[in-house]
Amino acid sequence: MAAPISTHDTPGTAPPSWRQPLGLPLWSVAAPMLGVVAILFSLGKAGPVGVAVAALILIGCVLAAVHQAEVVAHRVGEPFGTLVLAIAVTVIEVSLIVSLMLADGGDAATLARDTVFAAIMIIVNGIVGLCLLAGAVRHHEQRFTLRGVSAALGVLATMAVLTLVLPNYTSTVAGPVYAPSQLIFVAIVALALYLSFVVVQTVRHRDYFLPADADNAAAHAAPPTNRTTIAAFAALVAALVAVVLLAKSLSPTLEAAVLGAGLPLALVGVAIAAMVLAPESLAAVRAARHNRLQTSLNLALGSALATIGLTIPAVAIVSLVLGLPLSLGIDAKSMVLLALSLFAVTLSLGNGRTTVLPGIVHLLLFATYLFVTIVP
Repeated sequence: MAAPISTHDTPGTAPPSWRQPLGLPLWSVAAPMLGVVAILFSLGKAGPVGVAVAALILIGCVLAAVHQAEVVAHRVGEPFGTLVLAIAVTVIEVSLIVSLMLADGGDAATLARDTVFAAIMIIVNGIVGLCLLAGAVRHHEQRFTLRGVSAALGVLATMAVLTLVLPNYTSTVAGPVYAPSQLIFVAIVALALYLSFVVVQTVRHRDYFLPADADNAAAHAAPPTNRTTIAAFAALVAALVAVVLLAKSLSPTLEAAVLGAGLPLALVGVAIAAMVLAPESLAAVRAARHNRLQTSLNLALGSALATIGLTIPAVAIVSLVLGLPLSLGIDAKSMVLLALSLFAVTLSLGNGRTTVLPGIVHLLLFATYLFVTIVP
């Protein structure tokens, strides 16, 4: 979470109402509204000019989502605040996956698997790497609460292996798939693990996820009013919906560009996952730069847990109810990258403090993941 948002440009001076309606900057409210307009008029499918305009609006919606999430997060406090953006993005991501499963054809069986795996790699290596590097470059060494991060990594490793690796080794049904009974069981386990983590994070052991250094002046800034918080939450939902639906409308153009360049089609899934996770990425990196690494890790790892814990049960229900095929097992190359990433992040976050080196390691791991996706 970045610096808490003040509802005034200068302390004690109320800004003009046209600049901050409902206590929010005008641009942060206008961007989601433009996103809705772009969706209604299908700008993402309206030729080169429409695609360019839709892409610019998409960027604006991403920035607006970050801002509104920070407002809501500052109001509800840590660690509840970091759950806001993670859950909101994941719920809409699930809706996108389900809609594509219903509309897609032959590739729908692997859509959930590819999306979840791409999200894990982006979060564990890309987002975490950027946070560690950005924070360490500015502050040399940063600290966080080890117990909370260790708990998150334990749950993440368990859910990732159960949902993406174990299907390759079950024998009830041939192939990297679960039998219906197995799919139901794993979906229940994934959801139970995520809900248990949320309870531990917000109720039982909330102190595990609070910043190790609570002496932060920004933490004592006046929180926004209830009216501003409600308006920010509504704008956040609108911005996230716009991000996902614009990403979906822009995906055919992206797909055509990827195929035209002779690149693997799997790169489209990576690009869409990156666009959907952009709000969380920006919020996490901004928090790290403001020396709030604990908030960054809460947001990044919480997003990875929500991606598995909410997405897999949702697509499992859709698959079973509608009789759609669902292939969850990743290939051998992906299993190696997943194992290496989980091992590296465990070592990187294993002593409660970080420097630039772990950030570089994870960014290079992410670059490796992108490279072998392009050149399999």
